[in-house]
Amino acid sequence: MSDQMFRVALASRPSGAPEAANFSYEPAPIPVPGDGEVLVRVHFMSLDPYMRGRMDDAKSYAAPVPLGGTMEAGGVGEVIASNSPAFKPGDFAFGMFGWATHGVQPANMLRKLDPSQGPITAALGVLGMPGFTGWHGLTEYGKPKAGETLVVAAATGPVGSMVGQVAKLAGLRTIGIAGGADKCKLATETFGFDACLDHRAYETAAELQQDLSTACPDGIDIYFENVGGKVLEAVVPLMNDNGRIPICGMISWYNAGGLGAGATSQGLSAPAIWRSILVKFLSVKGFIISNHFDRYPEFLAEVGPKVASGDISYLEDIAVGLEHAPQTFMSMLQGGNMGKQIVKVI
Repeated sequence: MSDQMFRVALASRPSGAPEAANFSYEPAPIPVPGDGEVLVRVHFMSLDPYMRGRMDDAKSYAAPVPLGGTMEAGGVGEVIASNSPAFKPGDFAFGMFGWATHGVQPANMLRKLDPSQGPITAALGVLGMPGFTGWHGLTEYGKPKAGETLVVAAATGPVGSMVGQVAKLAGLRTIGIAGGADKCKLATETFGFDACLDHRAYETAAELQQDLSTACPDGIDIYFENVGGKVLEAVVPLMNDNGRIPICGMISWYNAGGLGAGATSQGLSAPAIWRSILVKFLSVKGFIISNHFDRYPEFLAEVGPKVASGDISYLEDIAVGLEHAPQTFMSMLQGGNMGKQIVKVI
């Protein structure tokens, strides 16, 4: 076995949208596992919008990636060395190995995977952090009830598609918002949304709101918020009394910096939104899924069989080559992926 691995490091902090110069693809020595640690050769890694926030030196719920540090990511791969009785060479595991071909983690920070139960990539998407985010946010804070109407943007991504499908199985009318006609078709034909609107077809929130009101004749009871921007502006006036808004992200503002600078340039009015929250008795709940992994076994027990049976569908967009991860990531932030974005590392 070669003693050299490769990684993608943060070379500089972006100003606005990330650029290739913000990343560095470089060799490094393969780490040696210490007591209780496990060395994994990464086969696949996840790319997720939250990683853009880690590139900024801004106060947040987690520390930023240091300059010169390996970009953060969850990955799945094969154990090649272990100093823990919980894992042996040949086992497969999920862990936070970063944008790298190899990684070392304490055994108690890893989750063992069984390749005979399905593709190991599912641990990065539909049965991983994104799918869990959608399920937890909807069930815990959305509190769906049969006959209600739900709206979720980024509807074909791993979070949005989970939200829509779980809501549909619970008897709700589900309206997706996605970027492009192909994604809207995917939302309705693969993920079962009742309708899907192409946000790229609307220059203003008012135009989007007009068609959204037609798609939601009884108003909106749940808005699962993961994008912000003009979608938020279009949705809030259509919320019903006692509506619920779980918030897990705001991808449309990520490239503006850690505080979402530039939101006002999109026409958003904080007083108007705040008033709607007040007079419509809306429940708005922000959450970070890493604080709620005590529910993860419950999620797997409920959703795993539905994925296996086909009641919940998923789509993976797999790019090949760690060296292409920066370009794939930049494309994903602009909506260039179809389904869960994954990189095949080896």
